Amino acid sequence: MMEESNNDVVVRIWEVNKERLARMQQKISEEPRLLRKSAGRSSCCIFRVPRTLVEINSRSYQPHIISIGPYHRGEPRLKMIEEHKWLYLGSLIARTQRHGLGLQDYLRALQPLEMKARECYSEIIHLDTHDFLEMLVLDGCFIIDFFRKIGKMHPFEPDDPLVSMSWVFSFFLRDLLLLENQLPFFVLQRLFDLTKMPGEESGPSLASLVLGFFNNTLQRPDEILQKHCNLKGKHLLDLLRLSFIPEEQELGTHDHTPTHLIQCVSKLRKAGIKLKSGKADSFLTVKFRNGVMEMPPVTIDDFLSCFFQNCVAFELCHKDCTKHITTYATLLDCLINTSKDVGYLCDRNIFENYFGTDAEVARFINNLGKDVTFDPDNCYLSKLFNDVNEYYRNGWHVQLAGMKYTYFDTPWSFISAFAAFILLLLTIVQTLYTVYPYFHPR
Repeated sequence: MMEESNNDVVVRIWEVNKERLARMQQKISEEPRLLRKSAGRSSCCIFRVPRTLVEINSRSYQPHIISIGPYHRGEPRLKMIEEHKWLYLGSLIARTQRHGLGLQDYLRALQPLEMKARECYSEIIHLDTHDFLEMLVLDGCFIIDFFRKIGKMHPFEPDDPLVSMSWVFSFFLRDLLLLENQLPFFVLQRLFDLTKMPGEESGPSLASLVLGFFNNTLQRPDEILQKHCNLKGKHLLDLLRLSFIPEEQELGTHDHTPTHLIQCVSKLRKAGIKLKSGKADSFLTVKFRNGVMEMPPVTIDDFLSCFFQNCVAFELCHKDCTKHITTYATLLDCLINTSKDVGYLCDRNIFENYFGTDAEVARFINNLGKDVTFDPDNCYLSKLFNDVNEYYRNGWHVQLAGMKYTYFDTPWSFISAFAAFILLLLTIVQTLYTVYPYFHPR
């Protein structure tokens, strides 16, 4: 600032507030807490679900009865199962102590994994070493002991309410899938290996127990589960997700043709494209050949809707994650515009609806793709999208199929078309009888 007084120039220098300067310097040096710098690494795999997705359906991302990991730890509404975790931990310790393995050994086994486990979370975890390791041991031991008992490796306590009360078990199936409700899989694997009893070395793997637990609702054949007995995931959600991804799936096309999304069921049918139920190990195996799209049956219910939504959130957040579930969800979003599209897929045995009305299923699927980034050029269904669009744009069979769809799709439309044809034929005959005498008089 400059002032003039009696031809003299006085220069005043504005002083920076030192406290303000110190606070700004401190904020510059602080690491972000809600989204760590390391959240962009492939090692980070457990995220807070983006707010835009939570606003669409928050119930699909929040645990109902059990908290796993730090994000929902200590919430009062989840205290009931928190008390049972300690019972399961005590039951496990009672078995391993016979072989000289106590609680202190669990903590020591996980201590070298502490920093690696912390880096799996997208937020800074405000727990000291002792509290963090206690959480890993308590939650991890509960999961592996519960899975072992579900897999009949050890018996449940008599009248254990976690299994005798069916409503508790059904919520377990969903809560243990939630993206915000996970422990790193390597923590579970370390505790699983540590607590193996003599004679269990040849027993089922941890992956087999996990898939067997979720198969209580998925009901997949045993031979499919056996293929994934050595599968490794980032966590339980990722493990189950990976078990659906076919090994032969290719990602993207290698030409320069841009990929466009396809039309809904009603428009595809007008173009002569048929949809039918196919046979495959996974619902992700969708095929298109000679105007026929084959889609393996999929059961739409509360569990699968929760699984889809959390997989989409995980694929959206993780750096190196393939986008198979997001791609499949986008396919369904393309195919379904109205409840009539859902009804047709149910009639073709592609959907088995235990979710609600056809309109509710349509609304769920359309919401599944909202606010989700998706690259059709770099997905495992890009060739299918291109093939369907090429067939859809073809000439003669599209016109023929459109006429068939319009006039012969239902008995009533066929009767109407047939009646119109007879009326037209009678009109032509009448016209001929009228004009014939003028050209051929007697």
